[in-house]
Amino acid sequence: MNALAEFTGNLAHYLKPPDIERIEEAYQFSGKAHEGQYRDSGEPYISHPLAVAGILAEWHLDPQALMAALLHDVMEDTKVSKAEISRRFGKPVAELVDGLSKLAKIEFQSQQDAQAENFRKMLLAMARDVRVILIKLADRLHNMRTLGAVPPAKRRRVARETLDIYAPIANRLGLNNLYQEMQELAFSHLYPMRYRVLAKATKSARGNRRQVVGKILKAIKQRLPEAGIEAEVSGREKHLYSIYRKMLEKNLSFSQVLDIYGFRVVVEDRSACYLALGALHSLYKPVPGKFKDYIAIPKVNGYQALHTTLFGPFGAPLEIQIRTRDMHRVAEAGVASHWLYKTSDASINELQHQTHAWLQSLLDIQSESGDAAEFLEHIKVDLFPDEVYVFTPKGKIMALPRGATAVDFAYAVHTQIGNRCVATKINHELAPLRSELKNGDRIEIITAAHANPNPAWLNYVKTGKARSHIRHFLKTMHYEESVELGEKLLSQALRALNTDLTEIGEEQWEKLLRDITAKSRTELFADIGLGKRFAAVVARRLLAASEQPMAEGNAGPIVIRGSEGMAVQFAKCCRPIPGDPIIGSIKKGQGIVIHTHDCPTAARSRTDPDKWLDVEWAHEPARLFDVGIRITVINQRGVLAKVAGGIAAGGANIDNVIMDEERGAYTEMRLTLQVADRQHLARIKRGLRRIPEVVRIARERD
Repeated sequence: MNALAEFTGNLAHYLKPPDIERIEEAYQFSGKAHEGQYRDSGEPYISHPLAVAGILAEWHLDPQALMAALLHDVMEDTKVSKAEISRRFGKPVAELVDGLSKLAKIEFQSQQDAQAENFRKMLLAMARDVRVILIKLADRLHNMRTLGAVPPAKRRRVARETLDIYAPIANRLGLNNLYQEMQELAFSHLYPMRYRVLAKATKSARGNRRQVVGKILKAIKQRLPEAGIEAEVSGREKHLYSIYRKMLEKNLSFSQVLDIYGFRVVVEDRSACYLALGALHSLYKPVPGKFKDYIAIPKVNGYQALHTTLFGPFGAPLEIQIRTRDMHRVAEAGVASHWLYKTSDASINELQHQTHAWLQSLLDIQSESGDAAEFLEHIKVDLFPDEVYVFTPKGKIMALPRGATAVDFAYAVHTQIGNRCVATKINHELAPLRSELKNGDRIEIITAAHANPNPAWLNYVKTGKARSHIRHFLKTMHYEESVELGEKLLSQALRALNTDLTEIGEEQWEKLLRDITAKSRTELFADIGLGKRFAAVVARRLLAASEQPMAEGNAGPIVIRGSEGMAVQFAKCCRPIPGDPIIGSIKKGQGIVIHTHDCPTAARSRTDPDKWLDVEWAHEPARLFDVGIRITVINQRGVLAKVAGGIAAGGANIDNVIMDEERGAYTEMRLTLQVADRQHLARIKRGLRRIPEVVRIARERD
């Protein structure tokens, strides 16, 4: 009962007597349920839930969480049901206990499966209520503190699990003290010999370095007041696991790890942090490239501080952290600081929001995952921000590099899915193909049978697989379209000479290909389509090879449908659409580029008549065309929605919108629309002019 008295004594600092009575009732209930059960150490089992609740009391968690901690094993280890807990202690407590109950009674094929299922249950519950993970972490911490009593094989397994899963979660939630203690305990049980050797070496080095540390502390404590800065300064020895990791990663011996001491400076406010940094940099020279500003850009778990490394006396590097008192509280208690330091029940800080968002993303992942072991293996990486893990509609996990887009995902699933994708749904909602994916996203790719990769995708895809497949497809597609266009251009050139392509014999073809060193007709057509050879010149040489008389005729213009692919491009300078008078330019390596007749860019380069062709629109073009319009509107609320509604009513798509800077009462919108032809554009403009806020509309050429 001494332990209980000490526990309730700690609660009296922040809880009301009725709450403490309820918690004592939960203790009595749990003690009765676990009666006759003992831990591996020989202690009564109730000592474990009480110790877990004691850890949570240090974080000032609420009565519901403390009751759940005391009851967290009763559903698993005794005959007590969730309904009974709900009746005695309320539904919220029962939900917390249910979330914490392990799945020990289910048989698993392997230990890894059991671990994965437990982890999944924990995630599911903690995403509903962040207190579940805090109780779970406190439970694990006490188990780690008493791990010496369990068999060696289990000890190693639990220590490895703690290092791999629980310590990183504690770090992700900003529970710094918990994170470091878990690492130290896991290290001591996983590698006991290494731990003992390092502890001994650190202890002997401590005596040698005590004088140096004392000298540095004295210098810092003297320098800061001289600069007018009030600060608490403390020196601390680095944790053994941190030293071990450094030795391992950098292949160093213990004697080469110089910075086994760190110093912390706690000041009043943010500006004092930067003043203290300047004062310390004038005391000892900073190590270049070893400065981190986590105040301006906090870590994802809310941690804020300035980190700098200095050249100390005798050449030993010193690691110094500078932070305010508030930052120090968050650094030590993390997400628990909400309960520890909240000003009112209603307050919830930004860190809480971030944490809840992260936990919710884990819930989304869990709901889609099929295989427990695979889920565990991949969700661990969410705690380390190198890669992003997303799900197919069937729940398969896919790993992609950070910054990957929906197009990368499509190609990761299958090359043909990538080549045919037209849209994506992320978490059941339509999203742009260039959307960056986040951990836990559920991605569905929408494909179309006749869709092809867009060259613009190359601007934002991240994976090599997506990039190489897009390039390969575009190269192949470009070649095939160029062959088709080249054949059309040569046929037109021959018609201008009163000859048909079908009239050219095999011998004439062979002689021409020999003379111009082309491997095949396909290659020749591709060269013409890509502008590498002129159709008129090839036509004359073909007729010369066939010894046919060259009579001038009328070839007629080339018909442009818009479905020719990359062999026919529409100039960005004038953006022609059906209905505009047009002219075609043969551009080497690009095929035909279509301009409007009055395009200034085309006018400047019309010096070589052989490079220009007569072209005309087909009666029914096979696609929609981009056109730019500039709209001046009165700067009023909701005007963009009205304009978008007017365009939609006119049956056009909006591909892009740019809002120019506001100029007094007016704003200019620059939109890229997709229209069928000039008449379609005219109808849209007429509809927009009926909107009272629209002042002026003009087509934008460039």
